[in-house]
Amino acid sequence: MKKFLVTYLAPSSVIDEWKKTEPEQRKQSEEKMQGEWKKWMSDHSKMFADPGAGVGRTKRVTKQGTADTRNDVMLYGVVEAESHEAAARTFEGHPHLQIPQASIEVMEINPLRM
Repeated sequence: MKKFLVTYLAPSSVIDEWKKTEPEQRKQSEEKMQGEWKKWMSDHSKMFADPGAGVGRTKRVTKQGTADTRNDVMLYGVVEAESHEAAARTFEGHPHLQIPQASIEVMEINPLRM
């Protein structure tokens, strides 16, 4: 089995707008999505080598130094699958994709040879 890094993305601008939504409406929508997400994860739990976690604020390091920045990555995970195509197809219809302009990226993990 091959391993794949999965990143769940949504534009920062979409998240910023979502935070302006009326709290009760936001709570209901978030609870619905969390329930669907938990079911999806339960149904696919055997493929996860690491279910991952949410990610926080970002620091970008360049040769000029370190600075605060933003990107679209919200969460990550690591899955195992027979092929890149099989891993990616599994995420079609994932609850995360209900977020406007959201996407999921699946990248093969290639071990470093030292």
